Amino acid sequence: MFTGLLTHTVNGLVGGGFYALLALGLAVIFGLLRVVNFAHGAFYMLGAVGAFVLLEEFGLSFWTAIVLVPLVLGLLGTVLERTVVRRLSTLDPLYNFLLTFGLTLILQDAVKSRYGTQSKPYGAPAGLGGTVDFGVFDFPAYRIFVLAVAVALCALAWWLLTRTRVGMVVRAGIERPDLTRALGIDVGRWIAPVFGFGVALAALAGVLAAPMRAVNPLMGADLIIGVFAVVVIGGLGSVFGSVAVAFGVGLLQAWSEAYAPPLLAQTLIFLVMALVLLVRPAGLFGREERSA
Repeated sequence: MFTGLLTHTVNGLVGGGFYALLALGLAVIFGLLRVVNFAHGAFYMLGAVGAFVLLEEFGLSFWTAIVLVPLVLGLLGTVLERTVVRRLSTLDPLYNFLLTFGLTLILQDAVKSRYGTQSKPYGAPAGLGGTVDFGVFDFPAYRIFVLAVAVALCALAWWLLTRTRVGMVVRAGIERPDLTRALGIDVGRWIAPVFGFGVALAALAGVLAAPMRAVNPLMGADLIIGVFAVVVIGGLGSVFGSVAVAFGVGLLQAWSEAYAPPLLAQTLIFLVMALVLLVRPAGLFGREERSA
């Protein structure tokens, strides 16, 4: 019983790591741009597909993919923001939501037409195919690696946002955009790089997911709904809130899938979201909007 609980707990932290990487990118993009990037799940899917393509068609390993794929997709995200998203930034936010939703459908159909709808296997990278002995239970080494990478990247992002000048400017633009601009700080110059950074995090999560989950065009469609719930619970635009809630939700889902009825396990995250919104509409760590 105790061993099973520990196993489910570590599994929950691993799942929370994926949520954290995706929610971190989504929260930063929304915080600075006020854009709900519905294509986030599609970029996650492209990360996994990119790793698969590099291995199958070019013979490049996972270790190459984990560097190259996020870099390429991050640059693509930067170009996308400068060429398309920015043009709609002065309009109702619904336009950018529809834009990213349409982009999601385009990317999914493009992958379907080239590689089909069947899931593709992707093996664990060399050196991470075994298990780690924790004394009371064994756990797959690759999953421990994923958790370590997710925690390290979240810590690095937090350090960049709180300990560097650029990070402080970005954080100020996220938390108090009107006041930041009123003080003459040019936040606009960082919008495209931040959008690209968010996309790169989603792509990296996709590369990490490839050896754990079958690679297919729809792998990001279900996950992104849960990520949106995480960001809403944590507070839209709250980087710390999104990451903290991501790991909490990962644990909650792992425990509920193991010990709760299937229907409750599938809907628990949305029940929690509804409860949080009823009590605190801005989310657990979000700022309440002040009326004029």
